Amino acid sequence: MRIELRHLRTLVAVRDSRTLAEAAGRVHLSQSALSHQLRELEERLGCGLVDRDRRPVRLTAAGERLAALADRVLPLVAEAERDLARMAEGETGRLHIAIECHSCFEWLLPTLEAYRARWPEVELDLTASFAFEPLPALLRGDLDLVVTSDPQDLAGVAYEPLFRYQMVLVVAPGHRLAGRRWARPADLASETLITYPVDESRLDVYRRFLQPAGVRPARRRTSELTVMLVQLAASGRGVAALPDWAVSEQVRRGQVATVPLGPRGLWGTLHAAVRAPDAALAYVRDFVETAREVSFGHLEGIRPVAEAPAPARRRPRKAGRR
Repeated sequence: MRIELRHLRTLVAVRDSRTLAEAAGRVHLSQSALSHQLRELEERLGCGLVDRDRRPVRLTAAGERLAALADRVLPLVAEAERDLARMAEGETGRLHIAIECHSCFEWLLPTLEAYRARWPEVELDLTASFAFEPLPALLRGDLDLVVTSDPQDLAGVAYEPLFRYQMVLVVAPGHRLAGRRWARPADLASETLITYPVDESRLDVYRRFLQPAGVRPARRRTSELTVMLVQLAASGRGVAALPDWAVSEQVRRGQVATVPLGPRGLWGTLHAAVRAPDAALAYVRDFVETAREVSFGHLEGIRPVAEAPAPARRRPRKAGRR
């Protein structure tokens, strides 16, 4: 009998997920491959590890025992891997980060805190890219990593997917759309849409929901702060489109209601963009892994990206376009 690190990682993913499909995404396996791995390990050990009849899935007592082992062993292995990477690559580095995701501070700041403890020698800096194009700045070397949901087809840029998320319409509890199964583009034609102060081409609610249907909201109002967008929607002064995890706490408190955008929802993928030659650097790879780890520990409603396919990229914007 031999328990491998991949088994421990799989059991932790199952414990921390609602379904086997979600767990498979976290460890970059297909669901069938994950199920095969679990059955193989159960046969080796002679006992069940996962209660497959429960929803959400749960580990058995034996599975919990191995997951507890994983909680002790995997951090030690990760620490050793970082130490070996420092020996191989050197200990210094720089990560100047820009975010295009305006509501990302909720998970990015804890990520930076955890990452700084792991890589204290790496120089960290953070800026919000509300008023400039960050991807060209990344290629120039002014930035080292860009958090974006809007990848562009630029030679020399590599994209690492972090997680999938759903954009939802945020409305006051008494709004006419509250309680709907989903909102149609036409439902926003008479609404004030509250957004961040960026060009419409950088907003999924315009680019992927309203514009394909030929619909424009009656008015547009802007704010740089997520908390202000939520408060304005809560007070009935408009509606906003935000990631569902950004408003989960306000929904629990009954301050706002959320409505899916379209019958299938409006889903996006958040990426970490880096210069292609830097993608293999240990401290860059570990930032991406730390971001995933912290996000799934802090955010509700996000989903793993099962594999890392090339994103559906758009052509670069014309010069001077925000």
